[in-house]
Amino acid sequence: MKDSIYEYMKVGVVHFKAFPECVNGTGPIVETLRKICEDDFFTAVEMGTIKDIKQRTEAAKLLEISGLEVAYGCQPTIFPNKLNLNHFDKNERQKALNAVFNCLKEAHDLGATSVRIPAGKDPGTEKREEAKRLLIDSLSQILDKAKETGNPLITLKIFDRSIDKKSLIGPAEDASDIAQALCPSYEKFGLLTDLSHFPLLGEDPAVTLPKLGKYVKAFHIGNCVYRDPLHVLYGDLQPRFGVPDGEVDMPMVSKYFKVLNDLNLIGPNKRPVLSAEVRPLLPMETSELILANCKRTIKEAWALA
Repeated sequence: MKDSIYEYMKVGVVHFKAFPECVNGTGPIVETLRKICEDDFFTAVEMGTIKDIKQRTEAAKLLEISGLEVAYGCQPTIFPNKLNLNHFDKNERQKALNAVFNCLKEAHDLGATSVRIPAGKDPGTEKREEAKRLLIDSLSQILDKAKETGNPLITLKIFDRSIDKKSLIGPAEDASDIAQALCPSYEKFGLLTDLSHFPLLGEDPAVTLPKLGKYVKAFHIGNCVYRDPLHVLYGDLQPRFGVPDGEVDMPMVSKYFKVLNDLNLIGPNKRPVLSAEVRPLLPMETSELILANCKRTIKEAWALA
């Protein structure tokens, strides 16, 4: 593909992963965000919760000035608080819904055009279908509520089922069931696939993505280590591209770009947000080095796709 990558997608980065000191919604959020805003390689950024209203207002102004497209990830709110949108207990499920409703307000404050949401834990084979019905109900409520806060695109992010997050969604078949139930009624719903999660699910993007087809509306790229449970980076930790024993390197990213293009999931008529989710984890790794590695990987992968 010889055309500019920016004709095919909006190239983003997940702020709270690149700068993990900000993942809890505190810390040097504005200062670190400024580094992304001043880097014209990126045309999109994914933000998480910002607890202090003054910081959130400053970040919103910075994002407005930068011209970046903004997405909002609910993961920093949902995961540490063990919230579950498909919990069998109604009160627990409502607690998760209330948290996401608050995330919708924060996303609107930041000018976000899309919001990423993870499913809850997988309950096992016997109760899985019931959990899926509960998740569909929760997402319906979220989609209705989102109409009051700018009507952003709501994307269900697909995680692993058995390695780390142990999420209900999950394998392609289950993800497709959720999308088929919601997409006919909600134009602003879609799936988000993450390159780093395909190995964790034992799936191949070239095989899985055709099954999900038109339902996929956003993308992440990242890396993972899963073959050795004793490895220091084992699980869904989002290490840098090409890390030793990792699953995702530049050639795999390049192959992924080609698959997305061949399936018409990216292109001038779509230009979805595709964000890198990588973070410093090992000695001598800094946010700046990880971002440089990320940009080099994307540039070379696109050139060779």
